[in-house]
Amino acid sequence: MTTTDDDLDRHRRRVLWAMPTGLYLIGSRAGDEVNLMTANLVVQVCLEPKLVAVAVEREAVTMRLVRDGGAFSISLLQRTERDVVRRFVKPVVDVERSPGGAVLVMSGHAVSEVGPNRLPVLASAAGFVVCALTRTEELGSHTLCVGEVTDVGGEPSEVLRMEDTRMHYGG
Repeated sequence: MTTTDDDLDRHRRRVLWAMPTGLYLIGSRAGDEVNLMTANLVVQVCLEPKLVAVAVEREAVTMRLVRDGGAFSISLLQRTERDVVRRFVKPVVDVERSPGGAVLVMSGHAVSEVGPNRLPVLASAAGFVVCALTRTEELGSHTLCVGEVTDVGGEPSEVLRMEDTRMHYGG
């Protein structure tokens, strides 16, 4: 049997999709503009200092806000919140604020502001990480954002993973 380019591409996607990944919300802010974005390309990359990397599509609103704001947050989602990630695959346009301007709700979900940059995190998140952006690396379709961990919260146990959903990304 002859292997075609299409066969190879399908096989490559199946193998790459099998790599275990989580699903997260990346919070970003520059001035008063905020966003939460679904992401699965998140990993701790260094122990000393504590560095976390997230790959963000080069043209995404989140990428611009991370660069301009110099920081990002990561909401670790509870395993039961698989429907939440679909609310944040496009830039957030539905933002509710307090009279003082604090962000309270994004895309119908309660959020909290954390860290000195007041980054959004999902209020129901199992945990969160706040990172100060230390460097970026252009990778093609995505930019790898590396940040030093400046704050954490929550007590994550059963966190959402890609395999818990019908979503596929990459390959």
